[in-house]
Amino acid sequence: MKPPELVLCGLPALKARFEREAGSILRLYFDYPTARKIGVITKVLAQARKIYRCVEPAELEKIAGTKHHGGIVAVVRAAVPQAPAPAAVAAWAKRRASVLVLDRIGNSHNLGAIARTAAFLGVTQLVLADDPAASRPNDAAYRVSEGGLEQLEVHAVKDVAAFLGALAAAGYEVIGAATRLRAAPSGTARDGVLGAAKLSAKPVALVLGNEEHGLAPAVEQACTRLVTIPGSGRVESLNVSVAAAILLWELVGTKK
Repeated sequence: MKPPELVLCGLPALKARFEREAGSILRLYFDYPTARKIGVITKVLAQARKIYRCVEPAELEKIAGTKHHGGIVAVVRAAVPQAPAPAAVAAWAKRRASVLVLDRIGNSHNLGAIARTAAFLGVTQLVLADDPAASRPNDAAYRVSEGGLEQLEVHAVKDVAAFLGALAAAGYEVIGAATRLRAAPSGTARDGVLGAAKLSAKPVALVLGNEEHGLAPAVEQACTRLVTIPGSGRVESLNVSVAAAILLWELVGTKK
């Protein structure tokens, strides 16, 4: 069976992939202006006898499947996210690694934007729901992430609620982003986003829910704390990628 392939667009994404896993690059196409910026990359590909070509803009757009290719397109071997082993979760907690869990985020552009912010703020672990409704790291997500997905270890779990329980058992404060102010599940604290600054010194796992439905009930129940971003009330909610940026800064960025 042919391994899955992924199309990466743009120089930031290509450079990030080259630095992380140069051997996964299968084919590379670029326009004339970009050719001057990738001499080291093409030299390595030549040594590995990989295909690389300078092509006209029309052909580059056809290969990319979009006009937003940034002058360079790479076809790479795609990794299939797997569930992290219990030992890995214990190691995350020991080194206080921040974890971002996405419960059925359905839009690839949102996934890419969230990954970009998470990488910028130093998150290292991204856990997705292994669910048909959830977006996976596809071409669009990688393009929007601008290299962010390359900086994250991406995992997928079938039972998000059970995984959150494992995080809590490992010592994490598992913080769910609730879209509306309603009664918190029994045993679960609720704060506004500013209240989150009073959290204990535990490592943090932030959980974001589906764009339309929010956190699944079982997932919300598995969180040790819920936070809501207070707003004016004039607009019902924020785009999930914007909410992710605010919460990640409050919970992760300010703790650096």
